[in-house]
Amino acid sequence: MASLVDWVRSNYSAPMDSILRCLQVAYIVFAFCCALLIGALKGVLVGPIAGLLLIVGNVGVILLLFPYHVFWTVYSLIKTNRINTALKFTFLLVLPILFGLWLALGIFATVLIGIGYGFFAPWVSTFEAFRQNSEAKKFLHSIVDGTWGTIKGSCTVVRDFADFCYHSYPLYLNELRECSDHHESHSIRLVEVPACIVVGLMGLVVDVPLFTIIAVIKSPYMLFKGWQRLLHDLISREGPFLETACVPVAGLAILLWPLVVVGSILMAIVSSIFIGLYGSVIVYQERSFQRGAAYVVAMVSEFDEYTNDWLYLREGSILPKPRYRKRKVSHSAEFSAGGSTIRGKVGSASSAAPAMFVPSLAPSKSVREAIQEVKMVQIWEELMKSCEMRGKELVDVNVITQIHLSEWLRTKGNSQEIVGLGLPSYAFLHSLLYAIKSGSRGLLLNSGVEVTQLNQPQDRLLEWFFHPVMVLKEQIRVLGMSEDEIRFMEKLVVFTGDVLGMEAWDNGSVAPQDAVRAAQIQAISRRLVGMTRSISKFPTYRRRYRQVVKVLMAYCIDREGSTRTGSTRSVASIASIEIVQAKV
Repeated sequence: MASLVDWVRSNYSAPMDSILRCLQVAYIVFAFCCALLIGALKGVLVGPIAGLLLIVGNVGVILLLFPYHVFWTVYSLIKTNRINTALKFTFLLVLPILFGLWLALGIFATVLIGIGYGFFAPWVSTFEAFRQNSEAKKFLHSIVDGTWGTIKGSCTVVRDFADFCYHSYPLYLNELRECSDHHESHSIRLVEVPACIVVGLMGLVVDVPLFTIIAVIKSPYMLFKGWQRLLHDLISREGPFLETACVPVAGLAILLWPLVVVGSILMAIVSSIFIGLYGSVIVYQERSFQRGAAYVVAMVSEFDEYTNDWLYLREGSILPKPRYRKRKVSHSAEFSAGGSTIRGKVGSASSAAPAMFVPSLAPSKSVREAIQEVKMVQIWEELMKSCEMRGKELVDVNVITQIHLSEWLRTKGNSQEIVGLGLPSYAFLHSLLYAIKSGSRGLLLNSGVEVTQLNQPQDRLLEWFFHPVMVLKEQIRVLGMSEDEIRFMEKLVVFTGDVLGMEAWDNGSVAPQDAVRAAQIQAISRRLVGMTRSISKFPTYRRRYRQVVKVLMAYCIDREGSTRTGSTRSVASIASIEIVQAKV
């Protein structure tokens, strides 16, 4: 009997494996076709509603706030003392072009994003549903996902865009109007103004058409190169095709790749406008019309070289690349931190052309590898959780009260700096101290995830701040503050320089007797508050932080309610004791 079983296994195991593979492939094809049809149906039903909400909302924000933006921008340029009269005159001449670009590109991008998000978000959500383990969950999520969530997402995009236009941009203008000694002033001679204007117009005339031609010529290669990469991953079961549940999603990427190529061409055209206008800045920096004209020509060569690198073509470019800097800009900078030196890469505006969006054509990562990377959403969630936790600590010691929170909510976050700026700075400080005490090489989140250069989110906004944050962390580590000095820094960041508030909060801190050390701590606290102020201007920040303030408001109400209940109970117990004593 055993020999018969072995004979069956040896003769029929290979055919059975082939049959199972065929059934698996057939299931994947069937699932892909079903998801394609369901996603298209949901896109047709939900897309117009979500797209219309996003388009009407964002275009309405642009048009309604346009007079407000024009007035306050012109007013801020006139009032600021950071630039001289000639430079103000130059900016005022360029402003009509910039505002025209803002209206044209803003409305065009809004329409494009609205149509793309409204139609493709339900489609992608349908394919994402096939990552569920249970078959019943796959079917349910393929029907439900991407419907109401897409509509809510459109409203969220409009809200974040309105927050940025109504709150963040005025903050930038307010900083421009403020004149401080530590801010560098800029000036230009009146005779250089015509050269700046001519080079800016020359950049538009030369760079925009040439960038467009290069992008269009290389787009077929990008199309077939991307398809080749995706098909190679499909055949060899690598990257997104490694997990069977993710094969339908990766199959959708093959179908949508031409749209990605078209998006790259549009991004090249849009970016060429600002690259061309940057020639005026080169004239101002180099004090030379010839170098500004050389920049306009060199940017075309750098863009060609940039796209060659991304598309794995031959290195360099056949186009001329004249030198437009008097000296080569260094790509490294040194930051001194109390005797130690930190070297890091610092990008410059002239180091590389801000070229079109070219998706990576390198071997793609598997889904599990991508999941292990830290996402921007995780950073935001951890930041808000830290603000909530530290906010409750400050509420418990009566540093932040219900009045502070209600005033911040009522005045739309513009007045109470202890809530809008002090609390996130306090949470940021403790996050850095937590990473230092743990010996982390980067930032250590409360969940135990370590954010380093290797796994940081590939988000341009975060990349601008990650290295300065690491420098600040190293400066705090090298300073080696005691517990009393840490408490002193807590006061500095919470009250952002308010002496009366610092004196009112007795947290056991002792100001350093050494004037030099006190100045070092104050400088680090100002830098930390400045970084927090910059982070607070990011999109989505205000919406998320407003939820934190509402949670703290509810915590204050519950805390005061429990305190009142406890005091009422204590008064009642004392009264009952007095009644008993009177009876006795």
